[in-house]
Amino acid sequence: MAEPASLRSTRTELILGGQKSGKSRRAETLAQHWLQADAAHSAVLLATAEAWDDEMRQRIERHRRDRAERVPGMTTVETGLDLAAELAATSQPDRLVVVDCLTLWLTRLLMPAQGPALEAETPVQALCQAIRRAPGPVVLVGNEIGLGVIPMGREVRAFVDALGLLNQSVAAACDRVTLMAAGLPLTLKEPA
Repeated sequence: MAEPASLRSTRTELILGGQKSGKSRRAETLAQHWLQADAAHSAVLLATAEAWDDEMRQRIERHRRDRAERVPGMTTVETGLDLAAELAATSQPDRLVVVDCLTLWLTRLLMPAQGPALEAETPVQALCQAIRRAPGPVVLVGNEIGLGVIPMGREVRAFVDALGLLNQSVAAACDRVTLMAAGLPLTLKEPA
């Protein structure tokens, strides 16, 4: 799926796509290549999901098992809401950090969706600064959900807008942006 040299030429990558498009699998493949490239390399996954119900708990547990099988050398850290601080504390020159996923992080930031407007600008700005300052490679995974029908509810439209702005901001902070569809990567942005 990904060439081993991709993280040598790219320090940061945003991977976007729809549900079950292959986003997390690509991030895991990059982590595998990183770990295999040098015995001194390590990899950490910053997991942003929160188990709000039984189905989500089962989904998280399945992802943990599958990830441990596919990338046994990668450790997992469950993050809080201050993703920028977690990234800054975790990133090292010889450590790949995978953030999976930005959409769930934004959901947690904006819940409950009450009030006249959803605000996530400051945490997003802090995250983008942390991405730019990270001394090691960073791979971020997020959903692209703005390609379909415009939602009817105000809160859902506001979330789609907020996610689109988050994706634009993170894409600007990253060297490479990849869109996944049907398990296939399409490069949207390459390092200059």
